[in-house]
Amino acid sequence: MTAARYALLASRGVVEVGGPEAHHFLQNLITCDMDKAAETGAGYGALLTPQGKILFDFLILKDGERYLLDTPRAAVADLVKRLVFYRLRARVEIADRSEDLAVAALWGTDEAPSGAGSAVRDPRLPVLGFRLVGPREGLARTLAAAGAEDAGEAGWQAHRIRLGVPEAGADFALGDAFPHDADMDQLSGVSFRKGCYVGQEVVSRMEHRSTARRRVVKVSGQQPLPEAGTPITADGRPVGTLGSSTGGDGLALVRLDKVKAALDNGVSLECGAVPLAVALPEWARFGWPEAASDT
Repeated sequence: MTAARYALLASRGVVEVGGPEAHHFLQNLITCDMDKAAETGAGYGALLTPQGKILFDFLILKDGERYLLDTPRAAVADLVKRLVFYRLRARVEIADRSEDLAVAALWGTDEAPSGAGSAVRDPRLPVLGFRLVGPREGLARTLAAAGAEDAGEAGWQAHRIRLGVPEAGADFALGDAFPHDADMDQLSGVSFRKGCYVGQEVVSRMEHRSTARRRVVKVSGQQPLPEAGTPITADGRPVGTLGSSTGGDGLALVRLDKVKAALDNGVSLECGAVPLAVALPEWARFGWPEAASDT
């Protein structure tokens, strides 16, 4: 495992959903197919508003008869409250486990070491590596003992950004983005075949009518990019917003039609004073629109 790198992710927390009806409870509530998550041991999904916007997103790890939701730590308390709100009389147990369970990422290896808690291939993109949830005391020690190098959370973020995979809070705002905006439909985060869930009608309509116009894409500059939230402009007109970045590489939530119009007309894109190049992620199944919208 000489090429392996790992990072403890202090920015992530863990919510446990257990009990005899945990699977059914989540299947009727969130965007991904829990049957597939149970079969593979991992999933990526979101809990939406009735209007189809992302309230919370999370990676799901199956651990015995319970599910562990790996989610932004700042959102853990609100996620627990929302899940309890939907629980009603379901036989489900919901708890914040962030104090005793830690989240780690491991990449650059074909296998995760034994004894490192629950470990699964990242369900969004295999090249992201492994996601691990284990006892806060000892998880890093186990990974280091297996030969992995500590890259720190900054190293993980750089890996994620270069692969073009967005993250809630950094690249899109919770409560303000649809799953298509955050590329969740491209990263196995939405099932269009399972039954109903909160916000399903809006998301299905966007999919089948191809009305998604905002997407997270890759951007790059010849110099370090400015801070997240800086507008991206074409001829002075806003076409998107910069998200997370590492050096000259970054992610941005943009209007595809407006960016395409700028590219077709030879208009340069800028973020602050930095000229930008824009590219779709290599894994993306969406493309540039054929014609730009006037709206």
